[in-house]
Amino acid sequence: MPRRLSLQIHALFACGRTRSGSPSLEAEIGRALCVCVCAREMELKSACRMLLFPVQMLFCIVRASLLSLLPNRRKDLTKEVVLITGGGRGIGRHLAKEFAKQGARKVILWGRTEKCLKETAEEICLSGTECHYFLCDVANREEVYKQAKVVREKDSDDDALLKSQHINTMGQFWTTKAFLPRMLELRHGHVVCINSILSQSPIPGAIDYCTSKASSLAFMESLTLGLLDCPGVGCTTVLPFHTNTEMFQGMRVRFPQLFPPLKPEVVAQKTVDAVRADKAFLYLPWTMHALVILKSFMPQVALEEIHKFSGTYTCMNTFKGRT
Repeated sequence: MPRRLSLQIHALFACGRTRSGSPSLEAEIGRALCVCVCAREMELKSACRMLLFPVQMLFCIVRASLLSLLPNRRKDLTKEVVLITGGGRGIGRHLAKEFAKQGARKVILWGRTEKCLKETAEEICLSGTECHYFLCDVANREEVYKQAKVVREKDSDDDALLKSQHINTMGQFWTTKAFLPRMLELRHGHVVCINSILSQSPIPGAIDYCTSKASSLAFMESLTLGLLDCPGVGCTTVLPFHTNTEMFQGMRVRFPQLFPPLKPEVVAQKTVDAVRADKAFLYLPWTMHALVILKSFMPQVALEEIHKFSGTYTCMNTFKGRT
């Protein structure tokens, strides 16, 4: 607002009252004029933002493309404590071993099967990395909070607070709620979620799994955006294709040569690399990006034909995995 006009308006407000104390005509005019000027300023700012938005988007795209070609500055894991739920088997077990391999100071495992947890912990300890395990069913909220308290008391504030999650829905809520406040307080930590491409492209015969993964993805997308202004705390969500673990034993696709199942150790390695590079979302393999893009514009009947042609429509008919 021009200074001269501003002074005139303030003058009207200052002396624009009658002897009775009620607003005079001049005061009302001044107030209306001020509102009009402010509204015009807001309109100009909004118009400028709309004009600059495409430029900002183009800049972000170009910047991200250029940065992808440059070597990323990777996090140092030598002072980090890593908590992995479901760490006794499958991808969780390989994640624990990979974090230890890449230098994590301490690895903590949560799970329901003591035999598997003990075997994983012993293997990691033999590699020279400190590792502890605790029996914890993340489907039990009280148990999650109890074990989280044990972990926090066991590790001092100087310890890193890098947490890796390998869980779904409610267990994910409770585990994050147990550790995230301290991460924000210390401005240090990382929340990792091993999701699935099925969260964005569901298949028949796995309704419960696809639903929980879709819920988990929405949680991580919201959390990732919510932490944009929280320095030192980040998120990584991994969306792999069919992984060769006992969970999906017997699952068959029509063209295994074109779409071979991922090895869990590869998923673990790529996940740790993404965490160290502060990558928010990781699709494995990279061709899964095409699936998401196709789904965004193709009609449902065409998507149904893709499912039938690729074999995903019937891939769970031979399923014998662990539920």
